[in-house]
Amino acid sequence: MLGAATALALLANGVAADTIRFWTTEEQPERLAKQEAMAAEFEAATGTSVEVIPVTESDLGTRATAAFAAGDLPDVIYHTLQYALPWAEAGILDTDAATEVVDELGRDTFSAGPLAMAAVDGGVASVPVDGWTQMVVYRKDAFDAAGLEAPTSYANVVAAIEKLHNPPEMYGFVAPTKVDENFMSQVLEHVFLANGVSPVDANGFAPLDEAKTTEVLNFYKAIVEASPPGELYWKQSRELYFAGQAAMIIWSPFILDELAGLRDSAPPTINDDPTTRDLAAMTGIVTNFAGPSNADGAAWGDVRYFGITSDADTEAAQAFVKYSMDEGYGQTLSIAPEGKFPVRAGTADEPTKFKDLWATLPVGVDRKAPLGELYAQEMIDEIVGGLEVAKRWGVAEGQLSLASKMINSQVINRIVRQFTDGEIDAAAAVAAMNDELGKIE
Repeated sequence: MLGAATALALLANGVAADTIRFWTTEEQPERLAKQEAMAAEFEAATGTSVEVIPVTESDLGTRATAAFAAGDLPDVIYHTLQYALPWAEAGILDTDAATEVVDELGRDTFSAGPLAMAAVDGGVASVPVDGWTQMVVYRKDAFDAAGLEAPTSYANVVAAIEKLHNPPEMYGFVAPTKVDENFMSQVLEHVFLANGVSPVDANGFAPLDEAKTTEVLNFYKAIVEASPPGELYWKQSRELYFAGQAAMIIWSPFILDELAGLRDSAPPTINDDPTTRDLAAMTGIVTNFAGPSNADGAAWGDVRYFGITSDADTEAAQAFVKYSMDEGYGQTLSIAPEGKFPVRAGTADEPTKFKDLWATLPVGVDRKAPLGELYAQEMIDEIVGGLEVAKRWGVAEGQLSLASKMINSQVINRIVRQFTDGEIDAAAAVAAMNDELGKIE
């Protein structure tokens, strides 16, 4: 519930608009119900009702543009990273209102990565809400038995492959090779980011550095050669890891509940018990991953935001966002905890309040259990800590739209596959990527 003191303060400041409208892309019935419950708690405390309006994610851009043209935007929009800066530039978002919320909640209480991704002059375009980082998922028990370091770098991954690759009993890695799958695009961006390589700068397309990109290509070839043959994507990587036949994969955190036997449609098959938690206990994860030319490494992150619009009842919208990120933050994260890592670990007075709370929230589909019961504290810390250094191509450079077009073109997937298949050498692969990426506008 909203704290009494906060509620009184909001009311005293006149935050008592009759109704505000909130667009959300979390439109599944169970998730909508949680948002509506939170809205009801907010109304009980402040007198301001919140109309929760589901919007299909693929329609969000066109609907927002049309509503802006009609002067009929909602007060708050829950949106993906891709809209933060373009909507700010277009005037759809009230960046001053979002910045005030972040400052009042405490800028230092937010993870640095999500704030940096939405940075505008003097503040932020939108208020970070939650996010997730892609992970190197690995068999910690096998690593420990072989005396291996965690796979935090290209070198450590290659060292682990040399020790653990023993097909068909155990493949060193399961790397995506199916060119027309977004999964390959996502994994490749992570691997490129890890070595500090990007196809864009502040001016647009930036030719890939040949030496650094060659390091990326050689690493990717090494993990492909440690993978089974065939057209591989998320399905095979999960199946082989769940069967105990893969030492490492790269996956999203949506695998965390499945690893622990909580989803009947994707059970671990490492033993005869489809509800076993044994594989979860054997598993470690790495979020920040480094190549030889980028010792700091990078985490591939996906972040969601609350945008306060230029048509909003500003004070009421700010009050709702502050509530959702403070007293109601547990409810916000509970919508899907396995894919909603807290971007606020806590408050100034309780620095780990929300991270600790998040670890107690139940995950799973057919069975439920909190992540803190399934995984050790050091793994919880690693999961949340990835957001501190989360990155994506084009965000810092203001070129997210161009970078997204490059990724979606699947040019990089296709040429990397040609290289790993031995059809072209590294120099030719870099030249071909630069030629084709340079034509994308």
